[in-house]
Amino acid sequence: MSSKEDKPVEQSQSSWKDFIYNPRNGEFIGRTARSWALILLFYLIFYGFLAGLFSLTMWVMLQTLDDYTPKYRDRISNPGLVIRPKAPEIIFNRSAPSEYKEYTDHLEAFLSKYNSEHQKNNIDCTPGAYFIQDNQPLPKQVCKFERSLLGQCSGITDQTFGYSEGRPCIIVKMNRIIGLKPKPTPFINCTAKKDDKLSVNYFPENATFDSMYFPYYGKLAHDGYVQPLVAVKLLLNSSDFNKKLSVECKIEGSNLLNNDDRDKFLGRVAFQVTVTE
Repeated sequence: MSSKEDKPVEQSQSSWKDFIYNPRNGEFIGRTARSWALILLFYLIFYGFLAGLFSLTMWVMLQTLDDYTPKYRDRISNPGLVIRPKAPEIIFNRSAPSEYKEYTDHLEAFLSKYNSEHQKNNIDCTPGAYFIQDNQPLPKQVCKFERSLLGQCSGITDQTFGYSEGRPCIIVKMNRIIGLKPKPTPFINCTAKKDDKLSVNYFPENATFDSMYFPYYGKLAHDGYVQPLVAVKLLLNSSDFNKKLSVECKIEGSNLLNNDDRDKFLGRVAFQVTVTE
């Protein structure tokens, strides 16, 4: 009885061995050596063709690209605004330097590239006129913007940027967009939201982004380019202390958008300031 019961097991083991390698016809996993060679050759040619087609397609596409200018820029035709120090809510006690040191250190680090030693190789451009360099060699020349133009918010005469007196400075800049030429000259206007009153000083005094800093030609083509800045000094007084003040700054006076409800940073930026005594 046991020998009869063992036969199916032996036959099953034999069939599996024959599937892996059948010595009678020389098949390995159901295929002869010639069959395996042919199918491997087919897949080698097939995937080689796909890889070559992909490489050719990528090469053709790369020939249409410019190393210095993005091919499609229609989705970003208007710049956003950002502030420094980079914080949606600025809270500090004017009598405690440790509380506003983070903000002043951030401003100092940000403005370091606007120091005279970094700007000495840049050129004095003609105010009020676009600095067109379309046919000029690379890299493009850069218009000089020194931090001294920011007056009381430059950090040169007041290293606390007004924070020690409870009148903090906020730096406003536009995002870079290649080829942007705003018409006419844009300027920054900051107001208090809700019914609060707000007095500010702008530096430069006209609060403009001068046309001579446009157009921008891109990171590679315009190496060393520095964006024009507008500093806003919030002239807070004792009645403004110990309460949250909401401020919104917008680009005004040009064809740049500042009222798109789908993008709250398009041409505008909002932040909050709370100064305690």
